[in-house]
Order: sequence, then structure tokens, then C-alpha cells
Amino acid sequence: MKRIRNIVIGGIQNKIFNLILITIILLSAANFAVYQYHSRMLADLSAQSGEQQQAAIEETNNAVMDEVVARTLRRANESEAMLADKLFASAADQVTFMAEYAAGLFASPEDYPRRPYAGPNAADEGEWTAKVIFAEGTDETDPALRDKIGLLANLTDVLITMCRTNGAATAYIALPEGVHFSVSEMSRSWIVGGKTVRYDPRKRDWYREAAAAGKLIFTTGGEDALTGRYCLECAAPVYGPDGELAAVAGMDLYLDEMQEIMNEAAQEGERPLLVSDEGKAVLLPQVQDFPIGKEESEGDLRSSSSETLAQIVTEAIGGEETEVLTGALSDGDYYMTASPIRTTGWVLVSAYSRETVGAPAAMLQEKTAQIQQEASEAYRAKVKGIQRNAAGLLLISALLMLVGAIVLGSRITKPLNAMTKRIAHLGGSNLEFRMEDAFRTGDEVEELATSFADLSHKTVEYMETIKRVTAEKERIGTELTLAKQIQASMLPHIVPAFPDRTDFDIIGSMHAAREVGGDFYDYFLVDDDHLCMMIADVSGKGVPAALFMMASKIILHSFVMRDKSPAQILTQANEAICSDNATDMFVTVWLGILELSTGKLTAANAGHEYPILQHPGGSFAPYRDKHGFVLGGLEGTAYSEYELILEPGTKLFLYTDGVPESADTEYEQFGMERMVDALNGQPAAAVPEEAAAGGQPAAAVPEEAADGQTAAAGETAQDVLRKVRTAVGEFVRGAEQFDDLTMVCLEYKGSCDPCRKGDV
Repeated sequence: MKRIRNIVIGGIQNKIFNLILITIILLSAANFAVYQYHSRMLADLSAQSGEQQQAAIEETNNAVMDEVVARTLRRANESEAMLADKLFASAADQVTFMAEYAAGLFASPEDYPRRPYAGPNAADEGEWTAKVIFAEGTDETDPALRDKIGLLANLTDVLITMCRTNGAATAYIALPEGVHFSVSEMSRSWIVGGKTVRYDPRKRDWYREAAAAGKLIFTTGGEDALTGRYCLECAAPVYGPDGELAAVAGMDLYLDEMQEIMNEAAQEGERPLLVSDEGKAVLLPQVQDFPIGKEESEGDLRSSSSETLAQIVTEAIGGEETEVLTGALSDGDYYMTASPIRTTGWVLVSAYSRETVGAPAAMLQEKTAQIQQEASEAYRAKVKGIQRNAAGLLLISALLMLVGAIVLGSRITKPLNAMTKRIAHLGGSNLEFRMEDAFRTGDEVEELATSFADLSHKTVEYMETIKRVTAEKERIGTELTLAKQIQASMLPHIVPAFPDRTDFDIIGSMHAAREVGGDFYDYFLVDDDHLCMMIADVSGKGVPAALFMMASKIILHSFVMRDKSPAQILTQANEAICSDNATDMFVTVWLGILELSTGKLTAANAGHEYPILQHPGGSFAPYRDKHGFVLGGLEGTAYSEYELILEPGTKLFLYTDGVPESADTEYEQFGMERMVDALNGQPAAAVPEEAAAGGQPAAAVPEEAADGQTAAAGETAQDVLRKVRTAVGEFVRGAEQFDDLTMVCLEYKGSCDPCRKGDV
């Protein structure tokens, strides 16, 4: 077997090809001989039949054609108008639904969540996605606008389902602030030079016409800039509870289906034309233009130079069904009719040239059928003789093919059977298939055996590799377990943390999303009167984040022992981290130093979450402190600090973003509001969990009171962490944890001099 430029010579394919080629040659030669014998007779018969048909066509009368064409043209035009009306009515229903849905959102914004949204992403090309595009000058960071877009994002799933189900190209809603919220399969077109293009929907005809009309409208449309297809828009205004314009909902409507219908009609001699309610030509067939001048097609056809065309367009725009009339157009006389499209008020016009009308179809069919019947009888008589002769030749050819197939099949199957037996004996320690002389046939069978032998060898090698990889994975798992224990030992894990101090109570916990986490917390006495607290969140997950966490914790701890100013500590730590940050990782940190004798808390925030305070007799509420930049993000960053006075009984709750961003199986986040509600609610029942990252058992957390609840006034710091963790667990309902959950709670009880001296 040889290969010459992907052509196989001597293989199975070549052998079968040769057999079929020989058979075809034999059959063709036999059929050709028979055909030549009878062709002369059939030619004479065909000539006689053609002469009779021509005579019949010349004898028919054209008098009845006007009625037939008129009836057919009107019926076809009405059907096409109904199809167009269904298309427009469907679009109108969908846009009306979108507008009513959006109006419901604006009427009751408190009843809907704020869903996430994003701009176009080139990677989403071809997928149904929602995207937000802003106009030039629109403030994308305006909280009120972001809240409004988040409310509008509740339409995402509805719009995607609607587009997929009804075949819409693009559905969108535009806000008066210059925001375009759309759903489509096109994303890459919105990105130029790596940046999202600016798009102002307020300048578009569909927005302005719908806002001005105060009702659902259709634009006359044109060629779409992105796809090159003919497109028009259906749009409707959306009003808020105050009666003011809140948005404009719309949908792109590609007229591909109608264009195809018009093209098919034009190919059959009909000249269709779609006219707007203003009398302007909207859509023409692509294969042949409507027979009017260019200037006239761009003007009002109700004033057309063709009186007949002007009459039927005027009547149809007025809602009347027109009769089929005859009149002159630019290249001759035509039958013309027009049908109104109820949904848009537009008109579908059809014209048919009188020159293309032939003899009456009914009389022509009758005479032609009679002639064809006579010709068919004569033809069948002749064909019977041809079939008898051809059957004999085919029988002989089939026998030859059968003999050839048996001989060739034997040559093919013999090595394959030997290969099958060899494979059947594979097993135990003998798992490798090897080449043998019986398989060397010089064709595809040999290639198959060679490939299988190579695959068998690679499979044996792969099994050995699997054994090595499995052993390596077991080693890595052991090392990760050790890393988790080391990381836990670096965090405070003694409960209570300071058993000899009664002037404060503090506890922390961390639940890593993976074997090791990137969050950390720490609290320790700088001296007898100063307690340092910190909580941090490293970018990333897993082992890299854990290593960066350890390094960051050590750096922060070293600077705390040198300086009691949180701002200076963060500034110095940022310089130290930035100086050797080859991985470009960063860490958010909240750091505070509490003067225990006075309750003065000095703190600084490097891009971390807001702390939450509960003053005596009050409720937990976020303290919106000023954020600095993250540590490790930018050299030369200076941080500011602030002071708070904690009264005895004040609680301070610190956390990482893994708590509010915990999501359930529907990807809804726990959120700041639920977290604050959990802090202010009744404590949940105790659940088995670790009280700290060090693996302390749940027994370290106080048990419930006898009545099944713990009074809020008597809650300890441990109770606070427990009820937040319980609330998160009940919310996510078993969903996978994607981020570390880290919390710290401090309860300041007031000055205690003997405690600082170690007398208690």
C-alpha cells in the first residue's frame, strides 16, 4: 500500500473503488447500447408531442386570464400581508410585555432585589447575555443610577427567555439617564480597541419617537450597522408612578423572513412592495426592484405619478381592502392590489406584469394533459422493451459483483479475524498488543494493527503513569493537611483568649473555602493597656494566598510592636509588602488599637469591609469609615486613621467579604442587610462548628439558656459569631462555599486596673 499526496494506492478503499468502477463501466456500456437503440424512436415521439402541444397553446384564448390573475394576486397579497401582520403583532406583544414588566419594577422597587450587571464581554459572543452600555458623560458610579440599573437587571432572565423563544434579535430598555440595557447574542461588536463603545439611546429614532408619541411605535428602519441586515425597531415608553418617563423598551426586528417571501414572489413574476403609514417605500425585493423611479420610491407614494398606485396605497393606508386594478408603472402595464397591515398601519402592495401572463392555465392544462396521456402510453410501451433488456444485463452484472465481493471480502476479513483472536487473549500480565506477520497486509488493516499496537503500548505506559500520579496526589494531600494545621496554629485559637482579663472579651473564627485560606485575623496585647486587633483578606485562594497571608501577618505584627499608630503601621507595612511583591497580590486590612483604660479606639482601614458597632442599649450598625488603598497595591500610599470612644458594653464586629458575599444555590448573596439583621436578631440554636481557626470544638461556645434562647443583652462575643455563622448556613442551604468566612467580635467591658496589673 502506498500513499501519494493523501491518495491511497493498493488499499481497501482503492480495491472497492476499482470493483465499483468496473461494475459501473459494464452497466453504463450496456445501458448506453440499449439507449441508443431506442432513442431514435423516442425522439420521433417527442417531436410529434411537441408539435401537438404548440398547436394547442396557440388555439387557447387569453380572454379569461384577467380574472384568474386578479383572484390569485389578491389572495397571495392578502396572505403575505397576514404573515407580515403576525410578525409585527408578535413584536408589539413582546415590547408591550417588556414595558409592563419594567413599569412594575419602577412601581414597586422595594419588592425586587438589585441584581448584578456588567458591560459587554467579547468572550460572550454567540451567547445570550445581558449587557449595559453607557452614553458619553453618564456617571456610571452614581449610586442612585446603579441602584436603578440593578433593579432593571431583574429583566435579564425574562428577556433572554423571550428572545430565545420568539426568535428576536435584540431586546433592550433605555433609561433617560443615558443607559442602554440590552440582551443579545452580539458582544464583540460593542468593544473597539479593548474598550466598550459609548452609546446614547436617547439620540435614536426609536427612543425619541416612542417618548414623543407616548405609545408603542414602529420605525421605518434601515440597514443594521452591525449585521448589514434590514432592521426596524418596535418601541414603547415606560412611565413611573409619578407619570414621568422612566424608560423606553424596544426590540430590533429583522425582516429576513418577509424579505425572503418578497424575493420568492419576485422570482415568480410578482413585484411586492412594503409601504409605511406615511406612504414611503420601506422594503423592496432584492432580486428585482419595484417598477417605480428612485426619486418616487423615496417620496410619498400616495402622490405617485401612477394614479392606480396612488389610489390603492391611499385606500389601504385608510384601512380598506382594495380591488385588483390595472395601471401603468415605469416599464409597462401591471395588475396592482394593496392590503393593509393592521398592527402597524402599513401597506403591502403587489403588482404583476400583464406581459408575463401566458395562455389561460385551465385550457392549457386540459389539452396538455390529453397530449401527455397519449405520449405516456406510447412511451410506456417503448420503455417496457428497454427494461427487459436492461434487466438481463443487470442480472449478469450483479452476479459478477457478488463473486468479486466474496473474493475481496475473504482477503479483507482474514487478517481482521486473526487480530480479533489476538485481542481476545489480552489480559492479566499480558496487556500489550504487538504486531505479527499475519497483520502485514500492505493496506488499511496493517495500519489499523500498527495503530492499535502503538495505542496498546501507550496505554500500558499510561497505567504506570497513573500509579505514579496517584502516589504524588496522596503526598500533596498530606502536605496540604499539614499546611492547614500550621496556618491554624498562627491564628489565635485559645478560648477565652485572655482568661485573666475582665475588661474585654474577644474571639475570632475562620472557615477556609479550601484546605488553606487567604483570610487572617489577630489580636494581642501590645502592653497592659493597649489591645491590637486586625482582620485581613488576601487576594486569591489556596496555597499562594495562604503563603502571602502568613508573610503579611508577620510584617504587620512586627510594625505593631514598633508603633502604636495604625496609620503609620499600615503605611510601613505597605512599603514592605510592595518592595518584594513579584506575584502582584494584595491584602485588605482593618487594624485598630484599643486603649483599654479609656475605651479610645484608634483604627485605620486599607480597603477592608466596614466595621459594625453596637453601642450599649442600641443595635448593630455599620460604621462607614474612610477606606485607604489595599496593602501591596501601590508604593508610596499614605493611610489615615480615626478615633472612636467605646463605652462599656460596646461590641465591635469585624468580618471579611466572604460573609456578606456567601451565596445560596440560586447565586443570591447573603448581603450586608441580612448580616446586620442576623447580628440584631435572637441567637440561633447552637450548632456543631469550630469556634476558631485553630479547631476548637463547639463546646467552647456557651450553651443556650434553659428557655431555648439567649437574651440579647447577655450575649457574649462568642454568641455573636455563632448566630452569624448559623444565619449564613441557613441561608446558603448547603451551597458550595466559594470564599473564606472570617469574623472577629470584641466586647469592651470597661476599665479594670487590677486586670492590667495581673491581680485578677
